[in-house]
This record gives sequence, C-alpha cells and structure tokens, in this order.
Amino acid sequence: MKNRALVFKEGIVSIVGNVLLFIIKFYAGIQTGSIAIIADSWHTLSDSFSSLVLIIGTKFSQKPADEKHPYGHGRYELISTLIIGFLLFLVSISFFKDSIVNYLNRVEIDFGKLAIIVTIISIIIKEIMAEYAFWIGKKSGNTAVKADGWHHRSDAFSSLIILIGIFLKKYCAFIDEILGIIISLIIFYTAFTIIKETIDKILGEAPTPDTVDYIKNISFEIAKENISPHNFHIHNYITHSELTFHVLLNSKMSLKDAHALITKIENEIKSEKSIEVTIHPEPIEN
Repeated sequence: MKNRALVFKEGIVSIVGNVLLFIIKFYAGIQTGSIAIIADSWHTLSDSFSSLVLIIGTKFSQKPADEKHPYGHGRYELISTLIIGFLLFLVSISFFKDSIVNYLNRVEIDFGKLAIIVTIISIIIKEIMAEYAFWIGKKSGNTAVKADGWHHRSDAFSSLIILIGIFLKKYCAFIDEILGIIISLIIFYTAFTIIKETIDKILGEAPTPDTVDYIKNISFEIAKENISPHNFHIHNYITHSELTFHVLLNSKMSLKDAHALITKIENEIKSEKSIEVTIHPEPIEN
C-alpha cells in the first residue's frame, strides 16, 4: 500500500510539473518559431500522458488475484509501461518528420534570451523529476515508474542539446532542424529501450546465474546430497514471481518423505527470495 502511494505521488508530481513546463516551453517555441523547442514541449507533455497511464496501470495492477486471473493483475504495470514506450515512439516519428520538412523549406530560427532561460529551467526541473522517479522506482520496484524516469531524463537531455544548439546558431543557420532530428532520434532510442525491456519481461526471462547457484546450494544443504536441480523456469507477474524446476530423487524414497523434502526446499526459497516455488521430482535408480 505504501509503495502504491509513492507511485501515485510520483505520477501526480510528474503530471503537474510537465504541464507547467509544457506551457512555458510551448510559449517560448511559438515566440521563437523553433521546431526543436516546440517538439521538446510536446515531448514534455507526453510525459504527462505517460504518468497518467502509470497511475491507471498501477491501480489496476494492485487488484488481487481472482477466478479469471489466478496469478493476479501485476502485468497491468507492464502494459502501462508498453503504452508509455509507444507514446514516445509516436512523438519521435512526428518530430523527425517536422524537422525534415522545415529543413527542406529552409526555415530559419532566431533564438533569444527567452529560449535560453526556458531551456535551462527545463533541464534542471526535468533532471530533478528523473532522479525522483528513479528513487521511487527503486524503492517500489515499479518498472513503469522507472520508464517514467527515463522519459524525464530523455526530456532533460533533449533540452540540453537545444541549449548547446542555441549557442551554435551563428555557426549553422539550420541548427534548429538538426537539433529536432537529433532529439527525435533520442526519443526513439528511449522508446525502443523501454519497449524491448518490457517485452522481454512479458515473454519471460531465465533465472539469473546467482539465483540458479542459490537454488542448487540450498537444495544440496537441505537434501544432504546432490539432487541436481534443473529445467528452471521463472514467471514474473510483477506483484510476485513463480519458479518451477525439477530435481532427481531416489526412486525408493517414500512419497511422504519426498513431499516433506520438496516442501522444505520450497519454503526456504520462498522465505529467502520471496518467490512462489513448485518443484517437480524425477525418480532415479540407485
């Protein structure tokens, strides 16, 4: 409950901060005619949409398991993360196109002090918001919050590029269009990374080598012999994880003793790793 409250708080802070930044950045973009600054402002506003998705996704992910969803609703969090990634992807495509069109039309921009001030404010605020989101993400373990943090970070980085470009304007007449293209590629890469990592989680990931070593060691300690744990499968449902694997047991062992041994291993792993464990025994002849 506490973690969910933290996630909601981050979402609200993000929405309010991004809407305010959008207003001042969009105003600066209109005043200067800069496609890069306007693109950056919409990138910022898209953060608000992603934060709204984050709040909704987190709310649904906390629903308890039911008859139709026995593994809970934790993967709503992954769905919301995917939506954030696709929003970023659409933003990147839109501003890449606009930058190319402006370049072909030879549109020149006259940056002023307003653009410099607004861009510096944006960099500082967005980096603070990114660090705050990463802190909440680490504390709560929420992948969507981490994605939101990268959204903020990419916005801060794009604003930094604009600031550099403003001071390079006298050396390149079409720096704004070039900056727009660079920013769109940064946003695209961020979207690609978020989508790829989320899809990997949905498809399923192999247990880490450290987890496998832990399982083998704890199984040996409890069984007092090598029962060869193998065929590991782990399923991440966000709110909890489930692990299945096989072990080799003496075919002469009674069902009662085999059950007791397996239950002891399952409980130990669950206690140490907070993972629901199911072990499948395979008989071997001695």
